[in-house]
Amino acid sequence: MKRLSILFLFGIYLISCTESPKNITLNEIKNRIDQGKYTETEKIIKQELKDNRMVAEHTKRELKFELERMRRIRKDFTKSRKEVVDFIRSYIPDVTDNDIEQWEREKKLEYMVIDGKKRYFNHAARNLFRLDKAAQKIWMEKNPQPNKQSAKDSFDLDEHDRSIMKAASIKHGYVIPKRFRIHYTITVDSDAVPAGQTVRCWIPFPREIDGRQTDLKILDTDPKQFILAPKTNLQRTIYFEKIAHKAQPIRFSVNYEFTNRGIYVAIDPERVQRVTARDSLQEYLKEEPPHIVFNDSIKNLSRRILGDEKNPYRMAQKLFAWVDRHIIWASAREYSTIRDLSLYPIINHHGDCGIQTMLFITLCRYNGIPARWQSGWEFKPPSDSMHDWGMIYFKPYGWMPVDVTYGLRNSGDENFKYFYLQGMDSYRLIFNDGFAQRFAPPKKYIRSETVDSQRGEVEWDGGNLYFDRWQWDMQWEVLK
Repeated sequence: MKRLSILFLFGIYLISCTESPKNITLNEIKNRIDQGKYTETEKIIKQELKDNRMVAEHTKRELKFELERMRRIRKDFTKSRKEVVDFIRSYIPDVTDNDIEQWEREKKLEYMVIDGKKRYFNHAARNLFRLDKAAQKIWMEKNPQPNKQSAKDSFDLDEHDRSIMKAASIKHGYVIPKRFRIHYTITVDSDAVPAGQTVRCWIPFPREIDGRQTDLKILDTDPKQFILAPKTNLQRTIYFEKIAHKAQPIRFSVNYEFTNRGIYVAIDPERVQRVTARDSLQEYLKEEPPHIVFNDSIKNLSRRILGDEKNPYRMAQKLFAWVDRHIIWASAREYSTIRDLSLYPIINHHGDCGIQTMLFITLCRYNGIPARWQSGWEFKPPSDSMHDWGMIYFKPYGWMPVDVTYGLRNSGDENFKYFYLQGMDSYRLIFNDGFAQRFAPPKKYIRSETVDSQRGEVEWDGGNLYFDRWQWDMQWEVLK
């Protein structure tokens, strides 16, 4: 009896020393995740959702998303050290442990420690040859690029941009129209959804932008019935439904045509004025958490870049050039796994087009320069890619496109050098004029891509279907 009492008291002591899930705040849960304590934190969240009926609905949604975030991060970080080293060694045979550790410290090899195990980002090894100058040189030597002049079907972007500058000097506004035909398909895996259930699909669809993106014409869809989001939707989609059948993939598609035009605005920096409260542009100067936040990192970086500069256009030039030169393009994790897209490149010194753009927008807004998101696809015949860029406002010139990823052009002509600070080519497909916007009709479950909308979204009554359960395909041609 005495032995049982001692064991019972010891058990009570152990329970009292164990932190109860109900005493853990949402911020503490996020901190645990950021520390890599995934399995432990998953148990805490599931227990909290099961036992605590007092949890507010918005908190439940956040907790459920933290579970989903960990699942998605695990999918993005699957490479072992051996796999990464083997890839690097195929290019650098004498690579050492010291090399690996140095690249990790310099943020050139991206990894996370999850439940005590180091896991590398799926594209970490390839990214090293983009982020390290010596490694990049080795990559270029072993993978020489074809000569632009001799490459079949080569597209000279600089030549196209210069033609836009010339046309815009004669006729102000949008110029050099290009008409495209698009065939976009989403195919859901067989048995990803139980037979008899309704599958809901949102495919990105072009926005209608006066003068710039016009003459949209739907040619065909599968299924025939659809809901096209209003023209006012900042992230526009075309919506479909189909019933799932056993052992059969589910296919959605849309064919359409549209015309896109380029633009270039010749700016006199001395004419550019600061925006005031009377200009009704405050929406494009404010913070938009979690990705546009004026934190200390943004403030300190801004001071280092701008110094005493006060002219809005010169400020934008300095911010544009700094991001172009210091935030190197590299393949990025899924945006839904990153807590703050504009903070990420400050810490890691690299990012893809959306990460570079979000940082530039945040720095502009913090300094009183209106800026906003724009995205879709880019075409550089015969290649294409999902792509993010932005819009920037210079008073009295107005809104104009800006692409910090295309960055400074390699030219002694200062105007052409900054072409993508105040201009855009005609080879764009614009889906979005905002980020993290509601769809029409609205999505019930959290999106696979919580920031952008370029691939599509799929769900059913049982939940969201992540990117690993379906495939997208876009075929396009430039019409003569």
